[in-house]
Amino acid sequence: MKEINASDFENEVLNGGKVVLDFYSTECPPCEALAPKFDAMAELYGEKIKFLKVFRQGNRELASELGVSSSPTLLFFENGKQILDTISGGIKKAEIQERLDKMLSDNEVAAIKVNQKQIFSDYDVAILGAGPAGLTAGIYLGQAKIKTVIIDPALPGGYMGITHQVSNYPGYEQPQPGFMLAHYMSEQAKHTGIDFKLAVDITSVDLIKKEIVIDQLETIRAKKIIIGTGTTPNTMNAPGESEYKGKGISYCATCDAKYFVDKEVTVIGGGNSAVEEALFITKFASKVTMIHQFDKLTANQTAIETLQANEKIHVLYEHEPRKFEKRDDKMITFLEDLKTKELKELESDGVFVFIGFKSNVSVLGDVLPQMDNWGYIKTNEDMLTNLPDVYAIGDIISKKYRQITTAVADGTIAAITISKEL
Repeated sequence: MKEINASDFENEVLNGGKVVLDFYSTECPPCEALAPKFDAMAELYGEKIKFLKVFRQGNRELASELGVSSSPTLLFFENGKQILDTISGGIKKAEIQERLDKMLSDNEVAAIKVNQKQIFSDYDVAILGAGPAGLTAGIYLGQAKIKTVIIDPALPGGYMGITHQVSNYPGYEQPQPGFMLAHYMSEQAKHTGIDFKLAVDITSVDLIKKEIVIDQLETIRAKKIIIGTGTTPNTMNAPGESEYKGKGISYCATCDAKYFVDKEVTVIGGGNSAVEEALFITKFASKVTMIHQFDKLTANQTAIETLQANEKIHVLYEHEPRKFEKRDDKMITFLEDLKTKELKELESDGVFVFIGFKSNVSVLGDVLPQMDNWGYIKTNEDMLTNLPDVYAIGDIISKKYRQITTAVADGTIAAITISKEL
């Protein structure tokens, strides 16, 4: 894959016919997840479309000129002009392919599709999700010599993988970077001999037939399925939020905080994730203003005390965002004072949103396991759902506490239960 710098932009992109440009960063899990998808698309479409990469940290001026403010971001060009919508963040292969198809004629697209062959793979157990719960289940099943595959649209680790530091996982005297814990767990799972299907699009899931289709090409058939798809950060659904996602609004401090050196940042939220990420952002930003709807933070006391000791962080209590706009290079957050009902504006260089999570059940197809009132899957003590041979583990299940340690326990229980049945 060819990589270019700002000095190459005119020749390679503006004079380069049909081009896809990938702005990526280091220490960026979504960038790492995109890389194999981008390579696969280049292999399919490379004769008709040029695929290029740009290291965003080394080409900040070019990124700014093109309106790129988060990683990864894909831009599409034809005859020197930017076309189609940009895409950023957790990019799906189908999103890329949809735009690439629009750049070609119907005959060219049809010729490319002919080269894609359907594949069928059989396993004893298919695990949906490579977070700590799924990885733990994989370790136990692999050690039991049960043919297992772990499937994930991203890379191993789940939300743990993009957490700056984990301070409460047993066995480590000092806090550990989340991505390192993810690395240790995934390597341990790989050593057991199980298979991984990572950075794939989950096209469909049939929990009754126990079939999972990935990338529209491969059908995975299993005797048992373990659901460990975890959760996704909530959005506020405020006007301007979707418009400026990746263009001033971010949901990943690990990915984007490094671009706010000596700048002012707004953080939305007041729970553990918001406090932890705000503290991480202060390593780069000159000032962090947190917006919280309640009169006190809801994070654990240790995190709150650490935040209160940080002079870079100021908290606006009992305020809620109502709208986002962009003026020149500044993000404007319109806030409502929940006590006085007064509306005010807060200007910053960027906005980070950490307001909790929702369960990832949308990929599971039409027939879902029984769920609680909040959309989390119900299981018995063996992690079995109400659907035959379908288990659920980790943050997606209905339970009181969602921690890495509880996810690991869930994965252990499900795997041991299954290993006694197969």
